[in-house]
Amino acid sequence: MTLTPRAEGVLALIGFGLCIPAANWLIGHAGTYCAPNGPCLVPVAPGLMAPSGVLMIGLALVLRDLVQRRLGVGFAASAVLAGAALSAFLAPPSLVLASAVAFLLSEFADLAVYTPLQKRGLVLAVAASGVVGLLVDSIAFLWLAFGSLDFLAGQVVGKAWMVLIALPFVHLLRRRDERLGIQPA
Repeated sequence: MTLTPRAEGVLALIGFGLCIPAANWLIGHAGTYCAPNGPCLVPVAPGLMAPSGVLMIGLALVLRDLVQRRLGVGFAASAVLAGAALSAFLAPPSLVLASAVAFLLSEFADLAVYTPLQKRGLVLAVAASGVVGLLVDSIAFLWLAFGSLDFLAGQVVGKAWMVLIALPFVHLLRRRDERLGIQPA
């Protein structure tokens, strides 16, 4: 059974919206090391640690682009707000606020990069917007949530891993869209 582009968009939207509360929950509850009054951490490279929600956020950056491609920008922004609302049940208010602001800022950065590039080649658009989005999101989140950029390198590497892992899937999706004549929303 093949999903319609709209159904694919809805699935990406649900996944994107759930990545935010999942990341916020992970930061406070799961990791190889949990700092007292700080985030739980996971290794993202030899000798490099990051708050554990980093992998979910890397996935969210890619899903956000797929939501925009299938459903449009408004749906992606709405998913950020819905994800922040769900996070309120799972994480402290300071973490929820930090993640919502970071995601909204990275959404604006994503719009500036992804939107003009998506018609040229989705893989390039996702890769470029992923890099910009993960930098904006990482800096804003770490500063607002913890008042420090101590984990910036780990955040960037962890999110970059997820973007890189998703690129072959994005490439296949783009090729299929071309073959079927599916245009971005």
